[in-house]
Amino acid sequence: MSTQSSTLSSNKILDGVIWKGILSFFFPILLGTFFQQLYNTVDAVVVGQFLGKQALAAVGGGTSTIINLLIGFFTGLASGASVVISQRFGSGKMDRVSNAIHTSIALSLVGGVIISVAGFAMTDFSLRMIATPADVMPMASLYMKIYFAGSLTLVVYNMASGIFRALGDSRHPLYFLIAGCMTNIVLDVLFVGFFRMGVEGAAIATVMSQLVSVVLSIIWLRKLPAAYRLSLRKIRFTGSELADTMRIGVPAGIQSIMYTISNLIIQTNINSFGTDTAAAWSAYGKIDATFWMIINAFGIAMTTFVGQNYGAKKLDRVRKGVNETLLMSGVITVALTVLFCVFGNWAYLLFTTDPGVIDVGMRILLFLAPTWITYIAIEVLSGAIRGAGKALIPTVICITGVCILRIVWLQIAVPIHNTLNTVLAAYPITWIVTSLLFLIYYKKGGWLKEEHHSLKFKWLKLVHHK
Repeated sequence: MSTQSSTLSSNKILDGVIWKGILSFFFPILLGTFFQQLYNTVDAVVVGQFLGKQALAAVGGGTSTIINLLIGFFTGLASGASVVISQRFGSGKMDRVSNAIHTSIALSLVGGVIISVAGFAMTDFSLRMIATPADVMPMASLYMKIYFAGSLTLVVYNMASGIFRALGDSRHPLYFLIAGCMTNIVLDVLFVGFFRMGVEGAAIATVMSQLVSVVLSIIWLRKLPAAYRLSLRKIRFTGSELADTMRIGVPAGIQSIMYTISNLIIQTNINSFGTDTAAAWSAYGKIDATFWMIINAFGIAMTTFVGQNYGAKKLDRVRKGVNETLLMSGVITVALTVLFCVFGNWAYLLFTTDPGVIDVGMRILLFLAPTWITYIAIEVLSGAIRGAGKALIPTVICITGVCILRIVWLQIAVPIHNTLNTVLAAYPITWIVTSLLFLIYYKKGGWLKEEHHSLKFKWLKLVHHK
């Protein structure tokens, strides 16, 4: 217990001023997410500047969306593991913390192999399914196949990062990402700029840099306190911990898949407007990643904050934390919206000097950025509810309010009025509806009642196996 008490006092999740504790946990997560995003952003900058708009479209846009389709499911499982570990840690059950950590690493190793095989085999088919422009197809295929071949490193790193955060440590994942990102920058410039290896060089640089991050993560997991230190000989599945991880993680993973499928349909519509629009959408995705990094960091912080406080039965602190996080994320979102609407042109110049691409990109940015504020409740409230171990309802809300409604909009509205803005409108419409559903459930759903905690295994034992 002394180890636990020391760690908890240092991260201030269970004690102290709430907003300060959340921000002290949030900023390392944000910086870590920033460097995670830099992996692909650096690829886009270097490729866009050295190889042109076709190569830019090949390493972003639809390519990133397809990658997220497979990676996202196992990222959902990682979030389930993080909730389980944070709750065990908050309640002081160190033996179960150890079991959960080793189960999580075993799950990431199996998942990484599955992603590598499935992703490599599905690359060309998936690119054809989203109507990838013919002049982009060869480069996109090459980039994705190399990326998937090395995706085990990304899956294991994401799980290791979730473990650190569940224990209240958001700093070490940041340090390991910085090391990997610096490696990526150097290798991108070397392989693409000097050796002229094209998108192949960008993909190899990304995989090698991810390997740096995962090796550092494993080394440090083996330096944790003895009660729950990673031991390679103990990596195996523990039934109860796997069941809880799957119970929370599978719905999150399914939600990620549905999000990605709806985004793939949007990507297909975007691609139908030509290479300039596809390249502009790819560049916009790197620009608005700033917003997503921030809101995602708040969501991750909420999941760990609620998980540990829920495990410690500090429910009033949970409610106050949610309210303060909604306020902080709202203020930051408004500031970002103003910043990008005013200086967006300069941001696009990082990726391309093509005036046609920049023009389309600014149209996209000015249409979507003012609507970002409608999304924040989704991320913060879903993160909080999952932190309490309730995974099914947030998944149902997101699949219904975002994914299904988005697909319906694209199938009905776009054929009637086939313009870029009609396609883009799928985002704010679904964000507004889903935010309202989350607010209703947050206020009326009884998700924070302690008696729900005893039901943790009963309703979804079927997800014990994948």
